[in-house]
Amino acid sequence: MSDITRFGVSIESHLVEAFDALSKKKGFANRSDALRQCMRNALQEEANADPESNVSGVLSIIYDHHNSDLSKKLTSMQHAVHEVVMTNLHVHLDLHHCLEVMILKGKNHVVQELADKLASTRGILKSNLAITSIDTLAHTCHSHDEDEHSHSGHDHAHEHNHEHNHGGHSHN
Repeated sequence: MSDITRFGVSIESHLVEAFDALSKKKGFANRSDALRQCMRNALQEEANADPESNVSGVLSIIYDHHNSDLSKKLTSMQHAVHEVVMTNLHVHLDLHHCLEVMILKGKNHVVQELADKLASTRGILKSNLAITSIDTLAHTCHSHDEDEHSHSGHDHAHEHNHEHNHGGHSHN
């Protein structure tokens, strides 16, 4: 595992108690793991605010499929930025409503613009975009040593029979 730094923090006891209770409820093994995740989230939030950062995202939209031209419009908008739309999934929720889930990847401002354009299309009932900066992942969420690595809070040793790509360097 990577270098570990131990440090002391002065925090009001009621805040620590509330944090410990929440950490336990969320299933963290200990306070360090919970704090580590909070730090990653803060760093991700900052990176997500950069319009030039590379992001991956999940955009989900719900619409009434009886709107005759809407499916064609959505498909056309996705084709216009085909390099950003990695894949999509279409689900029939009921007799009237469809859910479309898109996996997006690209510059933050391009992903955001697509999400905004789709969300503001007449006939869209609900839209939600969740993004994660790819640029910070190698530094905040994933460490590599000989046969051990960490995936966002759980460590394990195993053979590396799956590929990891970090800044153009593949690790098998």
